[in-house]
Amino acid sequence: MGTTCGYGGGTVNALNANFYGNSTQTLVLAHRFGTDQINFSGWAYNFAPNAINVNNPAAIVEFEHSLLRMKPKVALSVAKIVFLSYLIWVLPRVHVPFTIIQTKKDLIVLVSIAFYLNINLGTLSKVKNLETQGHFPQLTAYRLLLEVLKDSLSMN
Repeated sequence: MGTTCGYGGGTVNALNANFYGNSTQTLVLAHRFGTDQINFSGWAYNFAPNAINVNNPAAIVEFEHSLLRMKPKVALSVAKIVFLSYLIWVLPRVHVPFTIIQTKKDLIVLVSIAFYLNINLGTLSKVKNLETQGHFPQLTAYRLLLEVLKDSLSMN
């Protein structure tokens, strides 16, 4: 059996989950997604440092440029999927070993979400905490991430 590794919040919508619980934020996002008045480049420049969440100017600039290469309509479509999808019902149907990789401080996906996933997946899973912060360890702590990936993928 293979092992699936995951990091980030694509599986569970943190904004709709009871343990996260800010329905006002969900409504604000839903409203903003419905408008054409979003300042996409301003959002990208503000979002990148918060997502990276470490003093790493090169990683911040790299992520900003990645965001800004997207067409705003494509970015909006992706944001709707990420922030408004509610897929908690899928968790018990996951039947492959799973490693959840989480940084110790992620402003986008809280540590509690990693443990929620761990408890609610329908299979053997474990949480690996990286001793770093931010949502993109592949940009800021890739050596730590590679070690966890090697460990996880070598399991049988």
